[in-house]
Amino acid sequence: MNIRLINIGKTTVPYLKEGEIEYEKRLKHYLKFERIDLKELKSSKKQSHEILKKNEAELILKTIKPNDVVIILDEQGADYSSEDFSKWLNKKEITGLKQLIFIIGGAYGFDKSIYERANEKLSISKMTFSHQMIRLLFLEQLYRAKTILNGEKYHHS
Repeated sequence: MNIRLINIGKTTVPYLKEGEIEYEKRLKHYLKFERIDLKELKSSKKQSHEILKKNEAELILKTIKPNDVVIILDEQGADYSSEDFSKWLNKKEITGLKQLIFIIGGAYGFDKSIYERANEKLSISKMTFSHQMIRLLFLEQLYRAKTILNGEKYHHS
């Protein structure tokens, strides 16, 4: 199964960027992973947050095919333990799914068109983190899920 992570903006914090590189490298042993960093649009006094989210949504939707399964990372999404997330991911793989798309939105969240397009919502935490931190947390959890599924010693329960 291929996994694609779509982000608004790039990671600029050096230690977070290093962590992302490390986990992306580790993931290559388990699956085909692609990351797409879309241009971060700047808000202005003339542009409301709603218009900004709509413009970001247009960028996101251009990268998604009609038959892609889309999961948005959203604080209102399903809340899994690491073990449950690995089981959820395994079910997706077993069904023969070719590509799974995860999306991390911009600073103001998602436009309604993204919520409408999403097949599911997944929460990393009920707490609020910067989007740059969520990227690293998601990559680590994806790696953890693959090690759990392979019975490796990375995860301790």
